[in-house]
Amino acid sequence: MRIEAKDAYGLTSNAKVVVDIIDINDNPPVIYVKSLTNPIPENVSPGTEVGIINVQDEDSDNNGQVRCFIQEKVPFNLVPSIKNYYSLVATGNLDRELLSNYNFTITARDEGSPPLSSSKSVQLTIADVNDNPPVFEEQPYSAHVTENNKPGSTLCSLTARDPDWRQNGTVLYSLLPGEVNGAPVSSYLSVNGDTGVIHIVKSFDYEQFRSLKFHVMARDNGSPPLSSNILYPSTEGNSFMTELIPKAAHGGSLVSKVIAVDADSGQNAWLSYHIVKSTDPGLFTIGLHSGEIRTQRDISESDSMKQNLIVAVKDNGQPSLSATCSMYLLISDNLAEVPELKDISYDENNSKLTSYLIIALVCVSTFFLTFIIVILGLRFCRRRKPRLFFDGAVAIPSAYLSPNYADVDGTGTLRSTYNYDTYLTTGSRTSDFKFVRTFNDNTLPADQTLRKSPSDFADVFGQSEESPEVGMCYAFALLLSNDH
Repeated sequence: MRIEAKDAYGLTSNAKVVVDIIDINDNPPVIYVKSLTNPIPENVSPGTEVGIINVQDEDSDNNGQVRCFIQEKVPFNLVPSIKNYYSLVATGNLDRELLSNYNFTITARDEGSPPLSSSKSVQLTIADVNDNPPVFEEQPYSAHVTENNKPGSTLCSLTARDPDWRQNGTVLYSLLPGEVNGAPVSSYLSVNGDTGVIHIVKSFDYEQFRSLKFHVMARDNGSPPLSSNILYPSTEGNSFMTELIPKAAHGGSLVSKVIAVDADSGQNAWLSYHIVKSTDPGLFTIGLHSGEIRTQRDISESDSMKQNLIVAVKDNGQPSLSATCSMYLLISDNLAEVPELKDISYDENNSKLTSYLIIALVCVSTFFLTFIIVILGLRFCRRRKPRLFFDGAVAIPSAYLSPNYADVDGTGTLRSTYNYDTYLTTGSRTSDFKFVRTFNDNTLPADQTLRKSPSDFADVFGQSEESPEVGMCYAFALLLSNDH
């Protein structure tokens, strides 16, 4: 501003005055929600902008510098944009079934001293998306019914839950097409589309079929609709399905059919069937895409009555997902011929245990037989050792001595009065014989010993043509052990 001073004589003077106003932090920030997407679909991806926030502060300099943030821990964040503007973006996955509403507070604080702040509450609602298919309460269902039942009676009740909201969570039930003994399954059963109660259309005859398998589909009313399928009855757990195969079945005969349903679409839902294990690998085959199980050859008498099949179903997704089921087949013309159906169930743990027991039994038996063979071999080898006489004292009567034996003096034939009593001590192992007592003075003294050797025998017998048997008998009669 300009100031003018004037005196009494009319003289004036001017001066310019400048006044600087120092700002104090007396204005809190003000938050404005410029735009907000509400409700927010639950399938928004992280990083999606759901709102624009503007913050104004009338103060200047540091007093007008504002920082904005969210106090609570929520899957949203404020990202600075242009001056005094912030973008509200989603930072995580949203699930309406877990949390349908978010209430949080946006706080703006300036850099003044002391700092001033203001807050604004924001409520976001998560909109439902049909992202959950119906789920049956039991997986799978199983029930028993007597034959000759009354048409219109209730077989069982199926219940499926869908956590989605309103029409996305409304469940409708329907019976999938199928055949029972060549007739449509709908001619035997019907299902209430709203309640899931299954009614019997006509009476069942045990002699015509003993089990009934069918599929029920639960579909929601969303867009696009999602569905879930269940196979009834169960082939899992303690219960199992049994198919009868006539003994006169020929090669190519249809035995059973495996039905699998994949809730995916496109090539992810292309299914292929494979037999991964069977009692007789060459007896059955399965259609790669149809799931039909057929015999590869005629049934013979040598085939086992009880057949076990494990079937794997794979989809065409990346990565491929699979499931397996067990089937128990009986080669019989009458169910009464099978003593116990429960024996058909395959227990891999019991099979392994049986293998271990067999291996242990073979090992123990082998060890025992080896031990017996070694003992017998040792005893046989001991008996084969050269022994002149049996253990114990043995006396050779004189009546066994031939009168044609030659004496050691070479004087000719021994007289019948030359009789020798010889004795063999227990455990003798040498070839020495000692004459204990004689009946003639011309014999060897009792304290002399005759040792057996080939040269001695040659001197005694000379060039005699006596048989080897006679010579051996003579040697036996004259030799006595000198162990003692």
